[in-house]
Amino acid sequence: MKEGKKGGPAPARHQDTRVINAGRDPASYHGFVNPPVYHASTVLYPNAEDFLAHRSRYQYGRRGTPTTEALELALQELEGPQCAGVALLPSGLAAISAALLSVVHAGDHILATDSAYGPTRAFCDQILTRYGVTTTYFDPLAGASIAALMRDNTRAVFLESPGSLSFEMQDVTAIASAAHAKGAIVLMDNTWATPLHYRALDFGVDLSIQAGTKYIGGHADVMIGTVSANSRTVADLQKNVRLSGLCVGPDDVYLGLRGLRTLAVRLERHYRSGLAVARWLEQRPEVLRLLHPAMPGDPGHALWKRDFTGACGLFSVVFKPTPQKAVYAFLDTLELFGIGPSWGGFESLAIPFDCTNVRTATRWAPGGPTVRLHIGLEAVEDLLADLERGFAALAIAARA
Repeated sequence: MKEGKKGGPAPARHQDTRVINAGRDPASYHGFVNPPVYHASTVLYPNAEDFLAHRSRYQYGRRGTPTTEALELALQELEGPQCAGVALLPSGLAAISAALLSVVHAGDHILATDSAYGPTRAFCDQILTRYGVTTTYFDPLAGASIAALMRDNTRAVFLESPGSLSFEMQDVTAIASAAHAKGAIVLMDNTWATPLHYRALDFGVDLSIQAGTKYIGGHADVMIGTVSANSRTVADLQKNVRLSGLCVGPDDVYLGLRGLRTLAVRLERHYRSGLAVARWLEQRPEVLRLLHPAMPGDPGHALWKRDFTGACGLFSVVFKPTPQKAVYAFLDTLELFGIGPSWGGFESLAIPFDCTNVRTATRWAPGGPTVRLHIGLEAVEDLLADLERGFAALAIAARA
């Protein structure tokens, strides 16, 4: 248990306080608030005997420095008591692939949600298959019925709740219970909620993954991924990362650590502004429905309300049937919403998408064209005015 400054156990604190203080030890770096950025490869030992015995807190730059340790310890505290360790990876996809490779062996079978991030599917279908690992995709709404899909060689179940395009909520507790009953390991992409709004390890997940590029970094300027492991999986995860030679550059680690300190206030703003924009869109005549678990009308709202403490700024909009050129006119007219991949930065984004060709277990039939929005930190009234201009352009293009 972590001790307070005057000895004894540290008092229980709100997550907003922990996100500021977790992993910080100014006394270790001469009182400076933030840790130094260690650009390091070689670590010197005092003598040959210590070198041969590996008697050193830090052994080699790739294996960790005070900078990486600060971010790992901070994330471990935020993930809660079930977290036994954190690995830092060069991107969100690297975190996903490292986590999967740490649990599967040749001949194993994986179950993965049909709503998974596209590159996750590509890794399973194009890389893991080369090593004799097969993947079956399942309906994200399957819940405990996933037990019927389990095979004798099912090693892992991969979740993403909500899906980052289609936003289906999964009953993680029920799925984890069914998976563990068969001896399988549960992995989850938890980028949307972060551990501030959903501590996945508390709900039965064994490996919780984040694209830290998104909300941890928060400024659209860093590539980093994280995997948080429980006691069952931490040794294999750390071994796989170490033997694969995977590491994150010190400047990216520092940017991730700096972004983490403002995560709580940024996420609250994204959440609040996202709901305000969603409520406005829900009333628009051009909109068929929203894909947003925090909205009461969403099919996954009950699960979100049961398990999550908040949301972020990412959700999707289903337009009423209209020509594709009208959707393009809507997007091209927007000034405050950039058109580009990723999300989680300070800026608002809007992209068109179609899940038809990336679904195999379920049918994608939303009822109209779909656009994903990320609501950034701009003033809501300005974002609404921008969307209003976009809808005006959509109407003109639809009539042309």
